Amino acid sequence: MAATVRRQRPRRLACWAVLAVLLADLLPLSDTLAVMSVDLGSESMKVAIVKPGVPMEIVLNKESRRKTPVTVTLKENERFFGDSAASMAIKNPKATLRYFQHLLGKQEGNPHVALYGARFPEHELGFDPQRQTVHFQISPQLQFSPEEVLGMVLNYSRSLAEDFAEQPIKDAVITVPAFFNQAERRAVLQAARMAGLKVLQLINDNTATALSYGVFRRKDINTTAQNVMFYDMGSGSTVCTIVTYQTVKTKEAGMQPQLQIRGVGFDRTLGGLEMELRLREHLARLFNEQRKGQRAKDVRENPRAMAKLLREANRLKTVLSANADHMAQIEGLMDDVDFKAKVTRAEFEELCADLFERVPGPVQQALQSAEMNLDEIEQVILVGGATRVPKVQEVLLKAVGKEELGKNVNADEAAAMGAVYQAAALSKAFKVKPFVVRDAVIYPILVEFTREVEEEPGVRSLKHNKRVLFSRMGPYPQRKVITFNRYNHDFNFHINYGDLGFLGPEDLRVFGSQNLTTVKLKGVGESFKKYPDYESKGIKAHFNLDESGVLSLIKVESVFETLVEDSPEEESTLTKLGNTISSLFGGGTTPDAKENGTDSVQKPSEKKEAGSEPVPPAPEEEKKQKPARKQRMVEEIGVELMVLDLPDLPEDELARSAQKLQDLTLRDLEKQEREKAANSLEAFIFETQDKLYQPEYQEVSTEEQREEISGRLSAASTWLEDEGFGATTVMLKEKLTELRKLCHGLFFRVEERKKWPERLSALDNLLNHSSMFLKGARLIPEMDQIFTEVEMTTLEKVINETWAWKNATMAEQAKLPATEKPVLLSKDIEAKMMALDREVQYLLNKAKFAKPRPRPKDKNGTRAEPPLNASDQAEKVIPPPGETEDAKPISEPEKETRSEPTDAEPLELGGPGAEPEQKEPPTGQKPTLKNDEL
Repeated sequence: MAATVRRQRPRRLACWAVLAVLLADLLPLSDTLAVMSVDLGSESMKVAIVKPGVPMEIVLNKESRRKTPVTVTLKENERFFGDSAASMAIKNPKATLRYFQHLLGKQEGNPHVALYGARFPEHELGFDPQRQTVHFQISPQLQFSPEEVLGMVLNYSRSLAEDFAEQPIKDAVITVPAFFNQAERRAVLQAARMAGLKVLQLINDNTATALSYGVFRRKDINTTAQNVMFYDMGSGSTVCTIVTYQTVKTKEAGMQPQLQIRGVGFDRTLGGLEMELRLREHLARLFNEQRKGQRAKDVRENPRAMAKLLREANRLKTVLSANADHMAQIEGLMDDVDFKAKVTRAEFEELCADLFERVPGPVQQALQSAEMNLDEIEQVILVGGATRVPKVQEVLLKAVGKEELGKNVNADEAAAMGAVYQAAALSKAFKVKPFVVRDAVIYPILVEFTREVEEEPGVRSLKHNKRVLFSRMGPYPQRKVITFNRYNHDFNFHINYGDLGFLGPEDLRVFGSQNLTTVKLKGVGESFKKYPDYESKGIKAHFNLDESGVLSLIKVESVFETLVEDSPEEESTLTKLGNTISSLFGGGTTPDAKENGTDSVQKPSEKKEAGSEPVPPAPEEEKKQKPARKQRMVEEIGVELMVLDLPDLPEDELARSAQKLQDLTLRDLEKQEREKAANSLEAFIFETQDKLYQPEYQEVSTEEQREEISGRLSAASTWLEDEGFGATTVMLKEKLTELRKLCHGLFFRVEERKKWPERLSALDNLLNHSSMFLKGARLIPEMDQIFTEVEMTTLEKVINETWAWKNATMAEQAKLPATEKPVLLSKDIEAKMMALDREVQYLLNKAKFAKPRPRPKDKNGTRAEPPLNASDQAEKVIPPPGETEDAKPISEPEKETRSEPTDAEPLELGGPGAEPEQKEPPTGQKPTLKNDEL
């Protein structure tokens, strides 16, 4: 029988009420892996994924929380992440690293390095002698750079996403603050390379938030520009962004929604962390005053006590956002002394008064950079956890002059959701509804170079030139080409930041070097020597500001042009040979051939080019003359880059850091595997010791067997307590295997007895149904029988053998004691059921696809009908009242008088696929009706 193939329905996406609007076209285009986004905040991170069947979803961590602390605890032999690391901050504050992103791309003299040391004095900071960057000195043998620590966090975020998606993930979009400069962005990319992540894009967190807001409201976006301000105050910083939404016409997809970043303002240190530090200092002062006169040490000198105070300050800030006052209390803060003090919201606002005065600053910066006023802003939307502080909302509302502040965006998850939407759009594995994103350059970039000029005859001087490469608030990603003219020798040029006057003096110090790169060109003079007769079109430098906001110099070329007159086209050897052969057979050039382009005569044009003379046709061989054309020659120029802001890690050091992180990951996996093996061994010992006292286990075991197992379990438990800490994973697994082997017989007997009732009941049912099926099959009349005698005999044999096996095996099992290995096994019962079921299913499938046999014809050409009742074949059919004998159905022929086939009238054999021949009835005779026509 041919197998029936059922076409599988294509997988469809989950039709979630909200996501259906924005991701109705999110379809998996291939089996490519899922993609993820990481919203890296100063205090916590949010991870989101997109995979087939899951359009956009926030990943839950191991504690089933949607937000994970960006905290790492690094010890000699183990690491902790997330909530586990945050709890370790109290026990081991020196080894617990937090807010380390503030050190990315910073060198020794940067004010933020000193600020970090003042905020977290428990950390010992070292410096790289070559790059002058910071690293954490955990111990004499253990040190990590901020990039390496961030790489660990990114690797951990990927493990969370992979566990949630249940598949590997390599592609990611990572959020960064909008104010990150080139050095800081490159540091994040290096951290991602250490973690083995492929970064699809570094997206500004304010842009990701704006994208999330737009895709959930794409139906409200039209050709009329809508200006929205997002005020994002997080833990470490504050960013204010002005975004314009409107639909634009695109070449690929017609009218589509677009967001354009119009203005950005920021404050690098204004955030929830600074408020918590103010509260921590206040609580430390209160605790010292309570112990004044007791010759007690200053609590500020105790890192553990300060870590406890910072945690309490975080809780206090949250509670005071909803309450007028709250009691701060810490058990055993220092020297087993408890701390308890009441703090009011008024005191908190007084502590942070200067911080609240800085709230309007980013708003004014954003308006200035966008060249807008507040009347053009339709609404102001709050983002970030610190905007929940009532005083922040009060000051901001007054600064923007609106009736209310928008709170219709998830303040914690908006950036993660926008970033994962962008990840799906950038990935080749998904198709999403287009949403045009035009981000803006925060820091302008220009090219500077010096060349000699002759201002007066014989007087030459150097002139310094500046050309804007990427202007402030200009869109990106974008490519630009700068052309250097009047250079015929090797020269240098510089890539620097442009006018940063919008930054204050302190921000400029934090910003770092304003010089990016010095570019030294080699081979310019050689290119001019190579093409002395060509006209130079300049030295062209190709720049790219990619989707991540990272600048790169793609290539530098020396371009030359000249006018070239192509030589007349002569006939090829094959053409000449063809013409010769044609002439031998009377052929030649005909007028038709000339019209088809075979004529090689070049007719002079009526309009002559300037300076050109007519060329007379060759008397022997006519030639084609083409007009002069421009020939362009490009010579690639050698480039040597000298990075000035922050030298990148050399490739060998980057590889070593990646290997270091990989080794730590493998160590963690081995540790987890060992812990899993130890837990499995311990659980097996306790569970088995408990089972030995259960009736079902005592029933199938002797006292001696239980004593042996109990003794071995006790010995293993003692070994685990005394030597288990130093045991390897292999030793633990071997010990578990040994105990399982010892208890296998006991467990096997118990499990078999548990399975007997269900298996035997199923076997009895199958035997009964099979017997009934066989009995019914044998009652089918011979004329309609579709089963052969062999098939029915085979089924009967299997039924009888199964009954015999069951009865004999159960009788033998009844003679055995319960403590012996059973002979009635569940797998044997299943095998017998499968054999019997296979025979029955074969016959059922045959009956399902069999066609009815055709009836033999009598001498009159009519088909013999089967008896209507097998028990009474001679029963007559009584016609309905009012009908004559002529209208009654044709009577059924007697079985014993069935017509036999003759030579003149062969018997038609009906079988699968065979159709009986249809004959037309004689004229005047009614056609005989079949059963299905009655």
